Amino acid sequence: MFAEDPLFWKSMGNTLFYTLLSVPLSLVTGYLLAVLLNAKVRFIGIFRTIFYLPSIVPTVATSLLWTLIFQPNFGIANAILDFFGLPTSMWLLSEQMVKPTLIIMSLWGIGGGMVIYLASLQEVPVSLYEAAELDGASTWHKFWNITVPITSPVIFFQLIMGLIGSLQVFTQAYVASSGTGGPNYQSMFYVFYLYQQGFRFFNQGYGSALAWVLFLIVLVLTVFIFKFVGKQVYYESGD
Repeated sequence: MFAEDPLFWKSMGNTLFYTLLSVPLSLVTGYLLAVLLNAKVRFIGIFRTIFYLPSIVPTVATSLLWTLIFQPNFGIANAILDFFGLPTSMWLLSEQMVKPTLIIMSLWGIGGGMVIYLASLQEVPVSLYEAAELDGASTWHKFWNITVPITSPVIFFQLIMGLIGSLQVFTQAYVASSGTGGPNYQSMFYVFYLYQQGFRFFNQGYGSALAWVLFLIVLVLTVFIFKFVGKQVYYESGD
């Protein structure tokens, strides 16, 4: 596995690249979206529903939709770029762009995390904001010193779940590449490769070994995050 299988390292590198970019991007985007949708304005329930609905669409259907959007010849993405006079791209057919494109596709489902963030934001005591206003705190100071610390347990939870989920990315890459992992194995993620070994080539012993390696990676990263990042999480006292 480590010495004689270049696709093992290729799939591992692709997955780490995807994880390092998609997890922070999803965390920040979902959280900021929840902050915006936490406002007290008319029809806010409709806006929340609109942003949440994409997260319940089946992943295969979503992947097919985005494959059409990023189709180089007649896709909407290139049509918009061409309309504004910007250079177009081959997107999923480009070795350089396929992973960034899949990361963009992953943002389609941030509505699920947004709902969890929204629930935590609504549990922040209003009295803390009122006290901060009396002390002359700005909107930014209230957000950074009250909102973020109190909702940090949910942010931490989303970090762990996002990390585990990104290390298991499969469906989008499988559908977008028609099961090939192309172009030139740039969308061959780790679980995609595990699936090929275990269920396409029927190397089920090797596939099981790959699964154990993934389990150990997830375990080590989770323990690391709990040990170092978990210390920064604020838990309200029950007293």
